[in-house]
Amino acid sequence: MVLLPAFLVVVGASTALVLMLLAFSGPSAGRASARRLSSLRDRHLIGADAPEGEERQLRGISTARATGWDRLAGTMLPNRSQLNKRLDRTGKGWTIGQYGGATLIVVLVVALLLAFAGAEWVTALALAVLAGLTVPRAVVGIYITRRSARFTARFPDAIDLLVRGLRSGLPVAETMAVVGQEIDGPVGEEFRAIGDKIKIGRTLDAALQDSADRLDTPEFRFFTITIAIQRETGGNLAETLSNLADVLRKRAQMRLKIKAMSSEGRASAMIVGALPFIVFALIWSINNGYMVQFFTDSRLMLAGICALVWMAIGALIMAHMVRFEI
Repeated sequence: MVLLPAFLVVVGASTALVLMLLAFSGPSAGRASARRLSSLRDRHLIGADAPEGEERQLRGISTARATGWDRLAGTMLPNRSQLNKRLDRTGKGWTIGQYGGATLIVVLVVALLLAFAGAEWVTALALAVLAGLTVPRAVVGIYITRRSARFTARFPDAIDLLVRGLRSGLPVAETMAVVGQEIDGPVGEEFRAIGDKIKIGRTLDAALQDSADRLDTPEFRFFTITIAIQRETGGNLAETLSNLADVLRKRAQMRLKIKAMSSEGRASAMIVGALPFIVFALIWSINNGYMVQFFTDSRLMLAGICALVWMAIGALIMAHMVRFEI
């Protein structure tokens, strides 16, 4: 019975933290940069979209490959297209059916655990559904972040290899295929996908734009816009891409420098945020009967929730103080 109030306090604190994050976040510089890149892309990638018949054919292939469970999960889960895009960005080959199965397993496990803990079935079901909606999405987000970081770290090397191929006289499309063969990891996968799309008749601009939409990183959008502008205006593409690789490396160096300079503030925020919970655990181990009142007395539960909310506000302010957009 003690586990249920503790779980409710944790859920309430997490909800308060999310609400404060939305309230204090304000306009994001990263989103504004993405909007500027999108508007610039729309001005220079005219005619890069696939023909209607080709899009219909691609949708037909995707539908044919989907299993019955995938179609059932797609009808039950919201925003199927966005979810499919997020799963594709992980690079794991996960399907909507597998995501729906994982969500169902999380719901069942959490519901059974809460039921054995003595929670009412309505509360157990509500918390289980909440866990099923948040846990798989968080796991997918972690894999997306890891893959994007790996791609960004190796992307300048791929551009350098592309520059050497262009200076040796190879066409852009053939050079990208070579990059896909020589570079491993997410960078090689994306360039191989671009080469395969060009082989089946997609234009270079359309293939690059598909990868840019899937990756959703500013570095690759810079690369896509650079090639699109050069194809329209002319010029030395190898020199332009060489300068872009240098800019991306300096951007990564600046990001690491900022991370090192703000490490003291981030460490202080982590220590200050974790200290109350450490003290609570120590007192709990010394005098269990004293601290258990925070989960049985409604007044102490309310005071604890208010304290967690104020801690969340402080942690959010400290997080914004050490966060910098590049």
